Amino acid sequence: MTVHFVGAGPGAADLITLRAAALLAAADVVLYPGTYLDAEVLSHCPGARHVDTQHLDLDQITATMVDASADGLDVVRLTSGDPSLYSALAEQTARLDAAGIVWDVTPGVPAYAAAAAAVGRELTVPLVTQSVVLTRTQARSTAMPATESLGAFAATRATLVLHLAITKTRELAASLVEEYGADCPAVVVHRASQPDELILRGTLADIADQVEDAGLKQAAVILVGRALARDGGESWLYKADRARAGTA
Repeated sequence: MTVHFVGAGPGAADLITLRAAALLAAADVVLYPGTYLDAEVLSHCPGARHVDTQHLDLDQITATMVDASADGLDVVRLTSGDPSLYSALAEQTARLDAAGIVWDVTPGVPAYAAAAAAVGRELTVPLVTQSVVLTRTQARSTAMPATESLGAFAATRATLVLHLAITKTRELAASLVEEYGADCPAVVVHRASQPDELILRGTLADIADQVEDAGLKQAAVILVGRALARDGGESWLYKADRARAGTA
């Protein structure tokens, strides 16, 4: 049998793909990250055995998948957002390979995309920034590589998307002021797309105060950059003179 790693999107039950819904409907066992997903996502698989992984370690999660697969059961391993970011996909699939278990991956809507949609902003704006840095910071999680300092990323002045960093908002904001300026827009989206979604809009000067006042501890994305102000030029791709020339 195949273990399906499925991106559950940012948490809302109606922001999963058609493929994801079909895999969930056919699943016998579904492992899901209860910390991040709206429980309504599990409405797509009412007949499956649901396993909340928030209190399980990697070996326990893998053992559950291997045992279910050995019993001939269809298994879906839900990840929050998209499996390509911070999903422990590499560790889990390495263990499944060692156990001789076949697996595949279905992408999902990433949390940063849901956060940008919630605030109605494009993260790349002509003449402001054309790049987005997806990163995180060191907290109680895996150490960051020495070559990936926040200061190095900030020097590019690209739009920054910070995952797994909400408990260090004050420290992060202070470290970014030199490159971006204290008045640089900063937005925090907590549980993007879910019923209890919360959006905090501010600048690097005040966003930490807002986060602390709201008591946010997890499941939030921090967006930083001038593109969030929506002040910029227009894309060359859609300029009228280019379209008239027949090159659009």
